[in-house]
Amino acid sequence: MNKRITIIAIILIVGAMALVSCGGGGGGGEAVKIGAIHDLTGPTSDVGTPYADGIRDYVKWFNENGGFDGRQIELLSQDYAYAVDQAEQLYSQYTSDGVVAFQGWGTGDTEALRGRIAEDEIPFMSASYSATLGDPGEAPYNFMIGTTYSDQFIIAIQYAQETSAGGSPTIALLHHDSPFGTSPLEDGKAFAEANGMEVIGIPMPGGATDFTAELTRVTDAGAEFIVIQNVSSPAATLVKDVARLGMDTQVICLNWCADELFVELAGDAAEGVITASPFAFPNSGVSGLADMKEYTEANNKNLEELGVHYVQGWTTMKAMSDAIQKVIDDGNDVTGPNIKAALETYSNYSTGDVTTPINFSGSDHAGNKALQLFEVSGGAYQKLTDYIQAGG
Repeated sequence: MNKRITIIAIILIVGAMALVSCGGGGGGGEAVKIGAIHDLTGPTSDVGTPYADGIRDYVKWFNENGGFDGRQIELLSQDYAYAVDQAEQLYSQYTSDGVVAFQGWGTGDTEALRGRIAEDEIPFMSASYSATLGDPGEAPYNFMIGTTYSDQFIIAIQYAQETSAGGSPTIALLHHDSPFGTSPLEDGKAFAEANGMEVIGIPMPGGATDFTAELTRVTDAGAEFIVIQNVSSPAATLVKDVARLGMDTQVICLNWCADELFVELAGDAAEGVITASPFAFPNSGVSGLADMKEYTEANNKNLEELGVHYVQGWTTMKAMSDAIQKVIDDGNDVTGPNIKAALETYSNYSTGDVTTPINFSGSDHAGNKALQLFEVSGGAYQKLTDYIQAGG
């Protein structure tokens, strides 16, 4: 009897060793834990909810289609209502639970966490495109799929200069009153000053239902252009006020109000607004939308109704999971440092034209350098430019 037990024990040990030698990744067959925080009820929930849906639906689709060679993603996620202290608490909870990577959301919380992220060696992708987070010297474990807010703003400034009657316009950045809102301001000011233009920053108070006071400042400054660094709902209120006041000012929305909800809420006031989008819209027909379209149709959802921010969330989660798959394919353990190393091999990583190809390296984690400009016409987005980059 003892001999038989010994033989069984040897077989189990040999089997376990075989799994490790084949890249068992910290437990052959065990789920890969990924943490996530979402804004589902806070001040950016209008865009945070579809983005979170994109992440969560990708995980469901991925697991239904076999996961990582049979290993599932276990997504540990919760609403944090855009509160930095809640983000920090959930990050601590999920890292204690053994997550090897993380999907974040806002600029304030992502920047607050970046030191801990680096210390814990947890690869982190968030919906914040603050330029700081793309610099490995400042944030070595953060990776960015979207074009930085600074580059988005500079591209908008370039467009303003090209289309201004005098070539040296004043541009007003009306922004969310937070680190997210102010993120591109100083870089935009520096670029404008170097090119004979002026940028002024005007915060948009949270919860405001009338922006007459802020728009009076725009008029007093003689600004020809308004660039909005905010989410859809306040941006829609702002452009309605621009129309109501009869202002002859070109409005340009950056990423987080370059969406379908903005057009729906703003109505006729959205006509002629230009938007800067690093991501393809759901009706673009690019190949990277195929799995999303198949999944949503199979689950009685409409991809176009879910919108561009759903596409962002799905694409960001896919980019992270593809790096984890590379770690497994290479026979390595699924750890934060190995996932980071896999991400840094991304050279012309294809998102199926949802974005331009992504390039990460040990010296640059801002993987996306370009975006397209669109104009609202007839209640829909019409492409105004091909992909363009800041400075060129």
